[in-house]
Amino acid sequence: MDKGIMQSSIELRRKRGILAVIGGTFAIFLPGSLVFGFPGLMGPVWREMLSIESGALSYIMFFMLASLGIFMFFVGKWTASVGAKKLIIIGTVLTSLATFMIAFVSNFLMIYLWAFSVGAASCFIYSPGINCVQRWHPNRRGLVSGIVNLTFGISAAIMVPIYRIMLELVGYQALCLGISVITLVVGLIAAQYTEIPEKVKGIAVNTTNSPKVPQSTHGSMTPKEAMKTRNFWLLWAVWALMGASGVSMVTMSVNFGMSKGFNLATAATILTAYNLTNGISRILSGAISDIIGRKITLGITFVGAAIAYILLPFADSLLTISILAAFVGFGYGTLFAVSAPMISDCFGLKHFGVILGLVFTAYGFIASIIGPAVSGYLLELTNGNYQIVFYYLSAFAIISAALIMMVVTPKKAYSGEC
Repeated sequence: MDKGIMQSSIELRRKRGILAVIGGTFAIFLPGSLVFGFPGLMGPVWREMLSIESGALSYIMFFMLASLGIFMFFVGKWTASVGAKKLIIIGTVLTSLATFMIAFVSNFLMIYLWAFSVGAASCFIYSPGINCVQRWHPNRRGLVSGIVNLTFGISAAIMVPIYRIMLELVGYQALCLGISVITLVVGLIAAQYTEIPEKVKGIAVNTTNSPKVPQSTHGSMTPKEAMKTRNFWLLWAVWALMGASGVSMVTMSVNFGMSKGFNLATAATILTAYNLTNGISRILSGAISDIIGRKITLGITFVGAAIAYILLPFADSLLTISILAAFVGFGYGTLFAVSAPMISDCFGLKHFGVILGLVFTAYGFIASIIGPAVSGYLLELTNGNYQIVFYYLSAFAIISAALIMMVVTPKKAYSGEC
């Protein structure tokens, strides 16, 4: 009887683990399209609607990332006590309300409020989702976090062309209201299948779908202990620098294309290419990193992004620009996909959400300033000289590649030394 109960529990865990991945991907899909696609596509639209300078729009990503820096830590801390499902529901409702509000935009402050709200909402969905799938699949942490990250990044590549067509067909306000409703419906349904194992009845916490569990919460570092290690600060610096380098392309891609003489519809192709690899890299890099190692995967893609930035100012054809933007997107997506399992490799899973939130403060408070904000300022200062800005962002990617190679990861999953 005990054997039958155990097999039943294992089977239930397997099914719930699959549903957790599916729920996490659907929950983050539309919010991801708003984070990585909406600011770039709507930037020129908002500039024309409100007659504001492009410099003011460069702060959109600052407010979005600043909210990440604030909320990612708290959401990571709340996941264990509140549960992933409730947090994802909160994030879904917040995303829907913010997008409903922006349908009636009348000044640039409303755009900043939307950006801050959507950034905060993404924390309530992304962090619990990543935490959840890693706990359900401890042997495939790189792969499952890569799947959720894939959806987060690639959603904009899929939805930006759709948003652009809808913008032309139904207009700006109807587009925003439609996104608000669809986001709410999809997110609430998806959230029902996302929960960490500890909060699901009938699931043995120490039961896994594999006889070997390379990672457990036993012996995991506390946030205070993690912050005393060199690894933590190296990862923090990488998120500040590579985060700034990668995310800046979100707001610059369409404007750069238009500076080359392309219209909005054509220039949006560059953003789509960036987001396509931003998404694809999140599953490819996550799975590859499980095989060849996190550091090598991160380092190679960071160097690729740096070279792409160096070459971008000299590219004139849409195809060449799109390919180079795609390299930047690949490096940026890899940062998301591989850093999460790398953090749990180094510090364990028990306090993963909190430690991830602490690392994300670099992305929220530093990358948002030295990336999109400073890039926008430099463009204004130099009359739109993208060469200076791209070289500046390239340097961040190169430094990040060097820093990530200095991280000392354990030969096995967390062993207590990192």
